Amino acid sequence: MTTSPRISFHDGRSIPQLGYGVWQVANEVAADVVVKALEAGYRHVDTARGYNNEAGVGQALETAGLDRDDVFVTSKVPNQDQGRDATLRSFDGTLADLGLEELDLYLIHRPAPSQGLAVETWKTLAELQEQGRIRSIGVSNFRIEDLEKIEAETGVLPVLNQIELHPYFHQPELREFHASKGIVTESWSPLGQGGGELTDPVVTAIAEAHGADAGQVLIAWNLALGNVVIPKSETPQRIVSNFASLEVQLTEDEVAQITALHKGDAGRQGGNPNDFAGRQGA
Repeated sequence: MTTSPRISFHDGRSIPQLGYGVWQVANEVAADVVVKALEAGYRHVDTARGYNNEAGVGQALETAGLDRDDVFVTSKVPNQDQGRDATLRSFDGTLADLGLEELDLYLIHRPAPSQGLAVETWKTLAELQEQGRIRSIGVSNFRIEDLEKIEAETGVLPVLNQIELHPYFHQPELREFHASKGIVTESWSPLGQGGGELTDPVVTAIAEAHGADAGQVLIAWNLALGNVVIPKSETPQRIVSNFASLEVQLTEDEVAQITALHKGDAGRQGGNPNDFAGRQGA
């Protein structure tokens, strides 16, 4: 069976580069499709407290019966649970629902700057890591200023920042900052949300040249950039074909052609982190 390459963290651990995301997957559906993803070869599952499907993911992990260390599991503390006490309660709930004693990666879901609790929450994640309850800690949807703030106030950098990233909006400045700090970039919504990239002539021409589909090309482009990527699908055939993206090897020129599709902030399809306080998203 094909296996995903792994990306190293600055804390000495590593993460499978291709994972399976469950944003907007209902709890009872997650219990089924995560098993299918694990059977297809995925060994990295990304969920969140705010997705309301951790229990389904936990059921799938039990059903699959794989060794604990063979599956990398990520979850996230939601905006409404930021702050030390709320984060600790939320984390306990996450572990209980997932049926785990230790989490591979725990993220702050969004910086929620209007709440002003990101630094306190980050310190709590570091505390949980020191207790051996989390193996690695990171963030999601953080901007450069958010990353600079938690580093300045705690001296601890996240191993990873999970951000919206697809050809029309691939955040080059933020990725460059990540690289300068040794932070891994992880892409959510790698296929875009409006379908534009999936029908873009540049992408479809490259797909045809490789005998692949457009989704596989978009995932392969992310992999070629060195990003961790977590495509989501509830369709068994698509779950399998997304994993087969590992076999699509793009040329440097093809990667450059796709990268040139960037539209700047006009290409953003998800919510702007500046605007999120209590709301949840990917």
